[in-house]
Amino acid sequence: MILVFSFKPKPFHSNDPSMLQNNPPSATSLTWYDLLANEIKGKRVKVGLVNMDDREMRDRHEGLMEIMPVYFEHVSKDRKWEDFFPEWIDEYHKWGQPECPEIPMPSMDDYKGLDVVVARVPCEMWTSKEGVRDVFRLQVNLVVANLVVNSMWVNPDVDRTVYVVFVGSCGPMWEIFRCDDIMKRIGDYWVYKPDLRRLKHKMLMPVGSCQIAPPFAETGKEVWRYRPRKREAYVTILHSSEAYVCGAIALAQSIIQQNSTRDLVLLHDVTISNKSLQGLRAAGWHTRHIFRIRNPFAQKGSYNEWNYSKLRVWQLTDYDKIIFIDADLLVLENIDRFFVYPQLSAVANDKVLFNSGVMLIEPSMCVFEDLMLKTFKVSSYNGGDQGFLNQVFTWWHRWPSKMNLLKIFDNSDQHQIPDNPYAIHYLGLKPWMCYRDYDCNWDMKDRHQFASDSAHKKWWQVYDAMPKKLQKFCGLTEKMDSRIHKWRGVARRTNLPDGHWKIKITDPRQYRFVK
Repeated sequence: MILVFSFKPKPFHSNDPSMLQNNPPSATSLTWYDLLANEIKGKRVKVGLVNMDDREMRDRHEGLMEIMPVYFEHVSKDRKWEDFFPEWIDEYHKWGQPECPEIPMPSMDDYKGLDVVVARVPCEMWTSKEGVRDVFRLQVNLVVANLVVNSMWVNPDVDRTVYVVFVGSCGPMWEIFRCDDIMKRIGDYWVYKPDLRRLKHKMLMPVGSCQIAPPFAETGKEVWRYRPRKREAYVTILHSSEAYVCGAIALAQSIIQQNSTRDLVLLHDVTISNKSLQGLRAAGWHTRHIFRIRNPFAQKGSYNEWNYSKLRVWQLTDYDKIIFIDADLLVLENIDRFFVYPQLSAVANDKVLFNSGVMLIEPSMCVFEDLMLKTFKVSSYNGGDQGFLNQVFTWWHRWPSKMNLLKIFDNSDQHQIPDNPYAIHYLGLKPWMCYRDYDCNWDMKDRHQFASDSAHKKWWQVYDAMPKKLQKFCGLTEKMDSRIHKWRGVARRTNLPDGHWKIKITDPRQYRFVK
């Protein structure tokens, strides 16, 4: 005798999110409705579908919801990422206002009052090893974000919640939809409860770096104005050596000299001595000890071995916003107003990339944890933190170039910095590594692109305004002086035409070396 038992499984419709986490249903049985059952509580909801077929949803949940497929014209396939993130734009409007190419959006009046937006994310271009720069994927994310903002803003006096469900292995663009707003993720389903004001602010930014990001923008009769947040700070970092202690002191003093009202926070590792920390604190920094983060792709002992330590700034969650500034910069105007911008805002570098020497970020532990996971998968185009960050933050907002004026010149330049820069980024040999009499990058032919006496003079003006007790941290060592002498001699023997090697040195630091 053979007995055969047959059981028909009970349909899965749990209202308990913990059941979904501990006993996730199969991909065929799970729907977005299961994930939001607790939040929706059986009420009839208005659902917008983006880049999805609505037939299955109508069959499974007929009567529970009003389903609205969202119609929009797909962005032209001829459009490339470079069109939206150009290397150069006319910042000063000599030829008119720079314009961004159009990314078509749906008619927002047709989709007011949505309770849920469900979107299928195009993941064809996605890999876990590099950043995604796909224009259609950007369009889908912007369509969803604008629908959410439009639906949540039906009545500004009433708090309204709109949920977003993304379907796809790659998930949404985290530059637009914050990991802090994710409610749950199971398989290819990502459920978000977006923060209205943060998302709206991002949607008032240009679609790319094809325009300078405005501090406020207008939509209809409503003008978005920045609301001061809880705490904001300027942050820099020192690790692995004390070579930039003087630069960090000058940076703090330059910010203070511009009457900033924001905190100054310096992250440092164990290589910074107590004596240097005393000087840094006297200069205005609040110091915090960190453990370095190794670049997993760097060779041992290389210059970029520990430069992923910069990622620690995302752990400063007692601040809402941070403007990170490398220690080889000076701030020459009050830039407190730039805290108005959302993450990630920066100055363009080359191609579609930004320069990470000055950037606005919003601290978040989930962002930090995600970045740490990505460090082992995502490669850096230049081997450093800038290359890595450009791979994970492909969508960013352009600041004017004088927010991070790179001290670099081509052959046609006169090596004069433009008038009234907000901040100068001292590439090449740093001013405190030279005599104050001239920029010692002139002594090396392959470093002439970094040479500028006008920029050099700006740095020493900040130095002269510093208290004497801080100036002693910018002394020369015998080794530094020996290097300067060596290359002045090379410049003299090769008779470099700029003639800086002829200048008589008066810098008193050449007579009083520091250890």
